[in-house]
Amino acid sequence: MKLIYDVADKPRGAKLLTFALQQMLAILACTIAVPMLVGNGMTPAAAMFGAGAGTVVYLLFTKRKSPVFLGSSFAFLGSMSSAFAGSVSMQLGFFGLMIGALFAGLVYVVIAIVVKFVGVEWINKLMPPAVIGPTVAIIGLCLSGNAVGDLQKGDVMIADKMAASPYVAIVVGLTTLVAVMLCAAYGKTTTKLIPFVLGILVGYIVALVMTIIGDAADINEFKLIDLSVFKSYMFPDGSISTETFFRLPDFIFIEGFKGAGEATGSYILTIFAAYVPVAFVAFAEHVADHKNLSSIIEKDLLKDPGLQNTLLGDGVGSIVGAFFGGSPNTTYGESIACVAITGNASSITILAAAIGCMAFSFLTPLVAFIDSIPSCVMGGVCISLYGFIAVSGLKMLQKVDLGKNRNLFTASIIFISGIGGLYIEIGDVKITTIATALILGILTNTLLARSDEEKAKK
Repeated sequence: MKLIYDVADKPRGAKLLTFALQQMLAILACTIAVPMLVGNGMTPAAAMFGAGAGTVVYLLFTKRKSPVFLGSSFAFLGSMSSAFAGSVSMQLGFFGLMIGALFAGLVYVVIAIVVKFVGVEWINKLMPPAVIGPTVAIIGLCLSGNAVGDLQKGDVMIADKMAASPYVAIVVGLTTLVAVMLCAAYGKTTTKLIPFVLGILVGYIVALVMTIIGDAADINEFKLIDLSVFKSYMFPDGSISTETFFRLPDFIFIEGFKGAGEATGSYILTIFAAYVPVAFVAFAEHVADHKNLSSIIEKDLLKDPGLQNTLLGDGVGSIVGAFFGGSPNTTYGESIACVAITGNASSITILAAAIGCMAFSFLTPLVAFIDSIPSCVMGGVCISLYGFIAVSGLKMLQKVDLGKNRNLFTASIIFISGIGGLYIEIGDVKITTIATALILGILTNTLLARSDEEKAKK
């Protein structure tokens, strides 16, 4: 689609704030999910600040030419958990998170130096559209299960089970999705630019009404929003205080540096082995994301600002993000999809979203509100976001000649291994489904580079 705001354009005032809020809402669900999955003292507020800080660093390295938000990386979930393995203390675990992110970031720095001197043509040959297109598509397709799963549930637990009926949750989630679609398709200019903000608000209001009815009539099936999160965030001790409205996030470095004295050589080696291989996997996903974003904004980001700069931004941004929030960052497909669907590629919007994410992490009521958005509402939004990522990958295949066996086999293998969920575990290192599919695609494309069919046409 034609961009309404190009990368260098600068929306102002209320428009800028609203666009930034939309980017934040698009990425926050997954960003705060990572610390919640890892646990061990990691918090959503710190992850929000870390994501914002990492994004600011990324934008500085890319000279604001690459409009994408960085959020907590799911690829490093196993690596982060290893920092706490063996019942180590929280302080040592936090130190491990910082050191691990440093190792991962340095992998990106080393690759960036190589790219600086060798160039990017080898990447284009190694990962042509026949490889990148299907890989981008499966990024969205592999996430489809998460979107559908979220669509069918609320957030209220009773007797260790979801209270809400999945059918009630689906109705609310689809209402959210319909609101997003109508705003994007039929809204006026401003409405078209903020379909996710409006969709989430509509879905939240419907879910809140259902929850109020459920509480009043004691109908558990209608209870979707866990309102107790406001109490746990704002009134943990039952009283009103300054922390009810403002609270310093539990930054990782505050306790992490205290654990430095506990670190042993074997522990450092364990962290190194857990993070470095995953960083190489994340590099492949980095390239795929930037190829996808390049096709949307119609500018080759691997050449300008250059792959070396996007890598440095991502790598150093991951180190900074983990310093505060514990999790290495990565470019988010949700953010890229948001750019594509709304036609707003303004990098100022991304910068405002990053600063807003950092500011919001101090505001207790806002953190509570974000955490209270029910899964079904975010599921409705993510159906469109993840779907658009998949379609973006398919668009890259439009100009690929699938009549050639080389391209046909490459795309087929990526699709089937990706959708089938193939992954590889080597010790404590897990090569994700997307990375595994990409590796198989690269190997297939390279193996068939000299096929008889192509030789005949030369």
